[in-house]
Amino acid sequence: MIAPQGRGIAGPGTGTSTETFRILHVSTGNVCRSPITERLTRHALADRLGDPAAGGLVVESAGTWGHEGAPMEAHAATVLADFGADPGGFIGRELLDEHVIRADLVLTATRDHRAQVISMGHSAGLRTFTLKEFTRLVRAIDPATLPDPREAGGMVRRARALVQAAAALRGWLLAPNAEADEVHDPYGAPITFFRSIGAEIDQALDPVVTALTGVASRD
Repeated sequence: MIAPQGRGIAGPGTGTSTETFRILHVSTGNVCRSPITERLTRHALADRLGDPAAGGLVVESAGTWGHEGAPMEAHAATVLADFGADPGGFIGRELLDEHVIRADLVLTATRDHRAQVISMGHSAGLRTFTLKEFTRLVRAIDPATLPDPREAGGMVRRARALVQAAAALRGWLLAPNAEADEVHDPYGAPITFFRSIGAEIDQALDPVVTALTGVASRD
């Protein structure tokens, strides 16, 4: 199941359900980067799986200084439309303990966001990565070592195994430089910069969604 548009909290998460796997995207205001990442993830999952309700993957987002109840930034919505993704019905939210507790995988825009999530506790360290960090780690994982997503409940098991494998690699596969794991904030920037950030996020998401689903992009 992909979470419905809006707040996206619906049902149990980590440790209480084996039927769903929750992906939480985190940025600062939850009006630019994390909404783009959330909706591009949903779009990519629908592209690969056909039925957006398939697989048991739930995708949502929040902000460390989230603009609670705010709409997505207009330029962010434009970028999503450029990719054919749906920006409609989005509602910004502030990151809460419950979001971290329920998440099986937290993907942040920057290392600072990652540190803030981990500082909240809830044993979040082994399931919290920057988006680009997780992409780098996923590229090094042999998909043949992961559960078959075509089996009953296989996609959720595959997602959990992917996170465990990525966490095990983190100390061995380091970023080439400090900037390599950052997605910079386009807030207040012109649409051209938003589009460059959107392309950056889309490129980082592609191998992640492929690894999660076992299905390559049709592009």
